[in-house]
Amino acid sequence: LRLFNIMAQSSLECNKFACGAAISACEKGGNWKEALQLVSGMSQSKVESDTITFSAAVSACEKAGQWEQAWHLLLVMAESKVRSNTITFSAAISACQKQGKWEKA
Repeated sequence: LRLFNIMAQSSLECNKFACGAAISACEKGGNWKEALQLVSGMSQSKVESDTITFSAAVSACEKAGQWEQAWHLLLVMAESKVRSNTITFSAAISACQKQGKWEKA
């Protein structure tokens, strides 16, 4: 994330690939809050989110047991007209299952 912050502070373009890599790093490091902040920052900076970036963020929430956040990201994806895929849905269902929210799954 430090490299991403340095990139953002310099005049280098923050594109969906750099943001996606940072979100994936957050997922692998268990930093779900930072992953959500990056997704939000992409929207505010007019950087296009895609299925991969959202899926990584949903997976970060799933690994942290944050089913409500995972569910919210699915809604944001739909509102943003970003297509969900098997990975996205699997992570969201797993997040709900881990917290006993079978009705949401």
